[in-house]
Amino acid sequence: MSVRRVMGTEVEYGISVQGMPAANPMVASSQVVNAYASSTVKARRARWDFEEESPLRDARGFDMSRQVADPSQLTDEDMGLANVILTNGARLYVDHAHPEYSTPEVTNPLDVVRWDKAGEQVMLDASKAAARIPGASPILLYKNNTDNKGASYGAHENYLMRRSTPFAEIVRHLIPFFVSRQVVCGAGRVGIGQDGREHGFQLSQRADYFEVEVGLETTLKRPIINTRDEPHADPEKYRRLHVIIGDANLAEVSTYLKVGMTALVLAMIEDRFITRDLSVESSVASLRAVSHDPGLTHLLRLHDGRTLTAVQLQMEYLELARKHVEDRLGADADPQTLDVLDRWESVLTRLEDDPMQLAGELDWVAKLKLLQQYRDRDGLEWDDAKLHLIDLQYADIRPEKGLYHRLVAGGRIQRLLDDASVERAMHDPPEDTRAYFRGRCLEKYADSVAAASWDSVIFDLPGRESLQRVPTLDPLRGSRAHVGELLDRCDTAEELFRALTH
Repeated sequence: MSVRRVMGTEVEYGISVQGMPAANPMVASSQVVNAYASSTVKARRARWDFEEESPLRDARGFDMSRQVADPSQLTDEDMGLANVILTNGARLYVDHAHPEYSTPEVTNPLDVVRWDKAGEQVMLDASKAAARIPGASPILLYKNNTDNKGASYGAHENYLMRRSTPFAEIVRHLIPFFVSRQVVCGAGRVGIGQDGREHGFQLSQRADYFEVEVGLETTLKRPIINTRDEPHADPEKYRRLHVIIGDANLAEVSTYLKVGMTALVLAMIEDRFITRDLSVESSVASLRAVSHDPGLTHLLRLHDGRTLTAVQLQMEYLELARKHVEDRLGADADPQTLDVLDRWESVLTRLEDDPMQLAGELDWVAKLKLLQQYRDRDGLEWDDAKLHLIDLQYADIRPEKGLYHRLVAGGRIQRLLDDASVERAMHDPPEDTRAYFRGRCLEKYADSVAAASWDSVIFDLPGRESLQRVPTLDPLRGSRAHVGELLDRCDTAEELFRALTH
């Protein structure tokens, strides 16, 4: 009934080697991650523990055979690629051909923004460290989702949900929400179609790459609802909803609303609060049609016979969410939940009136305004290659080059956080989840941590023949309130392990 739940993001960054268009992106990605590990990370020796991962377990009640799975789905195999666990509880690694940053587990939308933004700074520092390697060419990183040559890479969200919630209910209520959500959190894209060959501007960088409603895949036949059932927590209590349909957002308000709105809808689904049928016909086609319509006039046909724009469909979810919060929390609703509801309403109202009013808050509007200024000034049509370059430059994470960063510097993009808060999040873990225990262990006992994962920390202790695993299955244990005093007084990992096991 609130925006609070265990959640996080994982973002693959676009990568290119300056002056070397044929460079191997996997090699370049490894250089970026390894350079960061060598220059700044204390826990260089700790490896990622793949033992508890199960990427082929499907929420519909079966396991996909490894023989038929696409290699990209076998994320539980140690491919020997660069893989670093950070002292803020996050993970920095190579996912096939891209460097990827997974935030630590957090409990609210503003913290998602905070540690997601920290990831941008980590990637920036990593690319700078890679550039200092003798003989290396500069490696450029982009927070976007497509190379406009037919390839797409992900910006995923993760939300912990009650295991008791029927998966069919999640599918039923989330598909129309995701079809329409892009009016708020699309990142904007020049080009229509997977290869961007058709001319024009659309709301989402990812919409054209989705082909089915439900499925386990993430790189082929991408589904609106991903069925991976890998909770990284007690599987009797939790499922982890792995959302692959979002865009990589730079605007803080876009990210904040993306996860805040979704958290509220998930709370309603868990509480069986949504009783009306909001299903849309031809959901995959509708997803693309909404994205291809920056004028926001496309009418979605619902199964109940109504026709609504995507903004109007979002209004239906907002109305339900307000009623849900009032019904379950009343005057006890927390400030962040109320803020998400108010911002959601404000954004939808202005989208319906004139989307350009949101150029200081939402990525797709900020980008469209920028592109229109260039088009008006230089008389450019949508097929002009310069517009594709502007689109790419918006996502460049370098402050002196990226157009998003120039807008921020000029006071034309609203921020929710300050630089000091993001800087701290690069190094310090959130204090209210198990990420605190993981991050503090890596910071304090770097030489004794052999491996870690979302749900365990593994120690290599003197005098013990085997490695010692400390499970962290409960995402809300291992917080500062829970283990802070213990970590402060234990000078060695051996002392900590004895205290935890006696």
